[in-house]
Amino acid sequence: MNKFVNKVVVVTGGAQGIGKAASLKFASEGATVVIWDVSEAAGNTLVEQIKQDGKKAMYIKVDVTKAESTNAAVKQIVAEYGRIDVLINNAGITRDASFLKMTEEQFDQVIDVNLKGVFNCTKAVAPVMVEQKSGSIVNTSSVVGLYGNFGQTNYVATKSGVIGMTKVWARELGRKGITVNAVAPGFIATEMVTTVPENILNGLKERTPLGRLGRPEDIANAYAFLASEDAAFINGAVLSVDGGLVQ
Repeated sequence: MNKFVNKVVVVTGGAQGIGKAASLKFASEGATVVIWDVSEAAGNTLVEQIKQDGKKAMYIKVDVTKAESTNAAVKQIVAEYGRIDVLINNAGITRDASFLKMTEEQFDQVIDVNLKGVFNCTKAVAPVMVEQKSGSIVNTSSVVGLYGNFGQTNYVATKSGVIGMTKVWARELGRKGITVNAVAPGFIATEMVTTVPENILNGLKERTPLGRLGRPEDIANAYAFLASEDAAFINGAVLSVDGGLVQ
């Protein structure tokens, strides 16, 4: 299938983990994928991989916490391609600690990337979509943004905040031809998660009715669905992709 032929798709944090899976997914569907990531090595390596498969991709080093960085990246894309059709706000970090032990620095770092970063990226891209009168924005929340999680005050605050922003932007931008939705992943087998001790991983699997961790591709597929014409009348939704996780 080539659902994104002639479409320009921006994936933030698009060089590794779930973002990498998303970049590969959109490229396989015919999109020109623009990878925003702080890791130049990973970004350039992935672009070469995509191009070797006969697909189209570009890497731009972007710090999502800095508006000047996201604004400059958008200008570069518009100069190169003339449009932006999809924004996948995937970039995120964790700095876990129990509330009483969490430092102000840990709190601020996660807020800056996971919440302000989503604001900065959308603020930079949305005017292009408004001018086009079309576009799709998919934000990454989390199952913990819905239910909470021990040791993640900062992360949960951002992922709950992303849901709130999604609801607002769906109202404000929907009338301009732009859909805004969110995906709430459950426990996904990224490199970060698979370093967790086996007994804890087994506990996560036991809490998931499907009996396994999610794959990055599971989330990439959800991104692609919400960004596609198949989801043209879905707006302001939060799609849980968690294997039926029961809190």
